[in-house]
Amino acid sequence: MPGRIPDRDITAIREQTQIEDIVGDYVALRRAGADSLKGLCPFHDEKSPSFHVRPNHGHFHCFGCGEGGDVYSFLQKQEHISFVEAVEQLADRIGYRINYEGGGTSVQRDRGTRARLVAANAAAQKYYAEQLLTPAAQTAREYLKERNFDSAAAVQFGCGYAPDGWDTMTKALLSQGFEFAELEAAGLSKQGRKGPIDRFHRRLLWPIRNLGGDVIGFGARKLFDDDNLGKYMNTPETMLYKKSQVLFGLDHAKRNIAKGHQVVIVEGYTDVMAMHLSGVTTAVASCGTAFGEDHLALIRRLMMDDSYFRGEVIYTFDGDDAGQAAALKAFDGEQSIAGQTFVAIAPEGMDPCELRQRDGEVAVRDLIARRIPMFEFAIKALNANHDLDTAEGRVHALRDAVPVVARIKDVALRDEYARQLAGWVGWEDVPQVLSRVREEASRNAKRRGKPPTKVTNLRRGRPEASSAPPTAKPLASDPRLWPQREALKSALQYPAIAGTVFDSLPVECFTEPAYAKIRTTMTELGGTSSGMGGAEWVGAVIHGVDDPVVGPLVTELAVEPIPMSENAIPRYIGSVLARLQEVWVGAQIADIKSRLRRMSPAEDSDAYNAVFGDLVALEAYRRSLLEQVVESGGEAG
Repeated sequence: MPGRIPDRDITAIREQTQIEDIVGDYVALRRAGADSLKGLCPFHDEKSPSFHVRPNHGHFHCFGCGEGGDVYSFLQKQEHISFVEAVEQLADRIGYRINYEGGGTSVQRDRGTRARLVAANAAAQKYYAEQLLTPAAQTAREYLKERNFDSAAAVQFGCGYAPDGWDTMTKALLSQGFEFAELEAAGLSKQGRKGPIDRFHRRLLWPIRNLGGDVIGFGARKLFDDDNLGKYMNTPETMLYKKSQVLFGLDHAKRNIAKGHQVVIVEGYTDVMAMHLSGVTTAVASCGTAFGEDHLALIRRLMMDDSYFRGEVIYTFDGDDAGQAAALKAFDGEQSIAGQTFVAIAPEGMDPCELRQRDGEVAVRDLIARRIPMFEFAIKALNANHDLDTAEGRVHALRDAVPVVARIKDVALRDEYARQLAGWVGWEDVPQVLSRVREEASRNAKRRGKPPTKVTNLRRGRPEASSAPPTAKPLASDPRLWPQREALKSALQYPAIAGTVFDSLPVECFTEPAYAKIRTTMTELGGTSSGMGGAEWVGAVIHGVDDPVVGPLVTELAVEPIPMSENAIPRYIGSVLARLQEVWVGAQIADIKSRLRRMSPAEDSDAYNAVFGDLVALEAYRRSLLEQVVESGGEAG
């Protein structure tokens, strides 16, 4: 048994470790002021970041769930390991040599259980990779070559080969000092009738790594017809390997996912390889299970998908019936994240690996570029089951699609898709389709025991008929309304800085009725250029709204902190206002695109070209606004 780790080593390892680097392997962090970084908490599900890291102090704290501590505490909680294992893991990471008191210099066999399992997996990966170069692995190499993966690609993704013998890998690792109990606990070996045997035989292998880059398991692909154990096999559930919480390729993709706020979900190991080698470096795949909520939570933390960064989740499905069923199944899950979900379908039912084989890497990149919104795909998949050239077909298409559209939780988005549904089906009475969708949504709300949702008309910027109260207080944490809330706070607290830019915002930018009412009242008072400020300005707005709900909301917005230092306030307000304009312009762009889909360039080319010109101009304006968001410090907050 090793001796005790001396306090001086514990202190030295802590001081030489950058806590932001360790936490950054699991959570996308962004600057939040002097000596402060923040992100989405890995210990509880949240939509807005309350998890803070203080690099100079070497501590973290979540204001949402209360978890906190130093870098050792973080690893213990995140990896479910002991304190000693956390110290040893960090020592390995920075190359620090621990001198145990009473036990001498640490040796590998004396490390904690988790470290031993990681070491066993690493040794197995090295062994399998070496086996891929042997004559016995010819079939495995040909499998990769047929799919346009050369030896460099195999090395990049750590491919290996499990040889034919029953216990060759097990014997190799036992000879390195590992015990059978460790190999069994790591999912590498199992007990056979005549003793320990390898878990994988005659298969092509891919190592599966965690966010820290440790090998925690393997995926194995069948190569021979007489192998009757299934096309794919994976490491069983172990202390390290939890299939609902791991993604193949995440160690390669995590930095680009965090940087680009995008993830591409594919179905297989070779699809991940094809995507990355084609330049789509945000691709990952689930391992032996469907892409689920735990995977999604992991991705959200990396994308920083919160109230002001809306990341993209792009699913690649086969174009067949199974792919359509998968898309419809993912439809409900999509709404649990504050992001945009898309679908990319390769032609002729090919997967990304097959597409790269046939058409090259440009085709793979184009596949992702041509993604379409998940909602659109799901609705059109239903429509494809009907003959829309007949009246009967259109009626049945509406009957199928209306309940699906009604499941969209975002009210404004639901109404827009109801209008688009009418165009896709060819139903001339658009208000009728809109009404049917709203009625179905209302029934859904009643079945869930919730009051009907208040409907807002984006075009007119005011609430339409509904059984909800005239106004209701919006949730401060609603990510969709973040730009609206921050814009109103800016105009109330710093009217001179918000100034003419705020006053020029159309009321349609404020889709939440309570916020729209405050915005309208400000306009009626003369806007930020009225000359009022401070308590006078806030009091005038409160008096002007004359509403028992909205009045207190004005007070709340007037005192709620703006998450910036004083000298950064002007840039922050500029960013918020640009972001709000960009959201509104985006809605106009969606509206114009919907009009273009219903127009025929052949029948009326002048009208079509005029609308298309409006689209080009709006998209250019939107790009300029996005640039302002970045230049004004849009990532601050």
